[in-house]
Amino acid sequence: MNLIRTLLSFLMKDKIIASPNFNRWLVPPASIAIHLCIGSVYAWSIFNPALTTEFGVVTSAAEDWSLSSVVWIFSVAIVFLGLSAAIAGKWLEEVGPRCVGVTAAFLWGGGFIIGSVGISTHQLWLVYLGYGVLGGCGLGLGYVSPVSTLLRWFPDKRGMATGMAIMGFGGGAMIGAPLKSFLLEKFAIAPTYLGPESAVNLITEGGKRFAEMTSGKLEVVIASASEAAKLPTPGEAGVYVVGTGDTGASSVFLTLGIVYFIIMIIAAFAYRVPPKDWKPEGWTPPAKDAANTMISHNNVHIDQALKTPQFWLLWVVLCFNVTAGIGVIGIAKTMMTEIFGSTLPTVATATFAGTYVLMISVFNMCGRFFWASTSDFIGRKNTYHCFFVLGTLLYLSIPYAASAVSADPSVTWLVMFYAATMIIFTMYGGGFATIPAYLADIFGTLHVGGIHGRLLTAWATAGVLGPFVITYLRNLSVENAITDLVNKIDPAAFEQKFNASVSQLNELIAAKSVTVAKLMEIAPAGTIDPTSSLYNTTMYVMAGLLVVGFFANLMVRPVKEKHHVENTHPNL
Repeated sequence: MNLIRTLLSFLMKDKIIASPNFNRWLVPPASIAIHLCIGSVYAWSIFNPALTTEFGVVTSAAEDWSLSSVVWIFSVAIVFLGLSAAIAGKWLEEVGPRCVGVTAAFLWGGGFIIGSVGISTHQLWLVYLGYGVLGGCGLGLGYVSPVSTLLRWFPDKRGMATGMAIMGFGGGAMIGAPLKSFLLEKFAIAPTYLGPESAVNLITEGGKRFAEMTSGKLEVVIASASEAAKLPTPGEAGVYVVGTGDTGASSVFLTLGIVYFIIMIIAAFAYRVPPKDWKPEGWTPPAKDAANTMISHNNVHIDQALKTPQFWLLWVVLCFNVTAGIGVIGIAKTMMTEIFGSTLPTVATATFAGTYVLMISVFNMCGRFFWASTSDFIGRKNTYHCFFVLGTLLYLSIPYAASAVSADPSVTWLVMFYAATMIIFTMYGGGFATIPAYLADIFGTLHVGGIHGRLLTAWATAGVLGPFVITYLRNLSVENAITDLVNKIDPAAFEQKFNASVSQLNELIAAKSVTVAKLMEIAPAGTIDPTSSLYNTTMYVMAGLLVVGFFANLMVRPVKEKHHVENTHPNL
């Protein structure tokens, strides 16, 4: 171990202390570069359509992964982000940001490469291991590596400093979303087309659809016109052979893994730390007075911080603010398409949905810098009050817009939905960017990096809670919608459409042969498409979480003197 440490000494903290004339503004670009790479996790929903149609390509086949199983890959990555950040917090303070940044590059880039192998071999556990576990650890290390460093370089602008660092994470999808879409289109191969549904002899066995050919049976999928139009080269509605195309996801994972690794390594070597007791020229710490009672001039040890109520109140504040947004981010493209795709098909196209994901990243990124910088003037606590009050109202507006568009397919409701979600995502990103400065105000800067790392377990919890709530409630809504539609459809029409009776409904659903969209094709005239209301219950739950977060933030007070480091660790 000592030999390894000696060989890697050039990565250690004592080897990257800046010279007296070092320009502190050279550090933020390195931080932003790493965060732009790992922040592409926010564009995960771009992969959802590809990963759920690996065999069918044009639409899901029986053996394809479900949306629920794919969404959890994102959740696992966020869980390991929080866990690795919590565990590595102390290690970061010991070895410094360069060593941690290099480790993050190997984990994040390597995670993509292992995920690529998992996709090409259709081994879901490898995707979870690569992107979820190893990639998630890379996320956590890459996320915390610049925070404490920038707080020390910019003690005069704490909110702006953390906003600059974490702004890159929010902006990762701004570059990642179009890049992933471009690469998926570049590497994709369309499946073999057999012809219109009426021209192919189809049979149903075990819920799966097969085409009877002279050479034998071929497993097939039936694609609608809208599904076929999403192919790299738009195709026709009808029958496609399973396993004859490629979504390109495996090649995209491999390409991104290599690119992200190279960028993160270069950025990590640009890190520097300030000398001990360094402060900006001409700056003196502000005196404590009634105007800034929430800003402490004392420090709290990392281990002591967990014994304070302030840490756990801020844990709840961050967890519930993140939970309310992270589930939506994970399936943003899918949600946009489902809510407005059937009611406004000419507007809410696949391209529009992809742009929506891009704009989420733009507003997420801008919100991180805007709200964090604003907190320097109005205070961290008041900033979070804005998040919770305004956020609650905006989440409640989404079900209203979704329900209204079913009865009145007007672009007005889409604009309302778009505006509400974009503001929500500024506050979602702003919460991440403001919390390090909030921690520095409450606990001091001595161990703020480690304390921040431990607080990110709230993010890990939200990474499970958010996607679980949104997918569970969505699946429940889908099941209820299918049952309601089947009850309205003539059994004879059902059997003619699916070559199976209504009694085989569960098998057909499991094989993805029956969906809400396919049932709407044979539903009685005047039947309202339930797709746009699939997320209503979820939005009400998210609004409720923000109310709880508001009261937790309201209870935050300055730390008592008994927790200060001079009283708990006098030798430091």
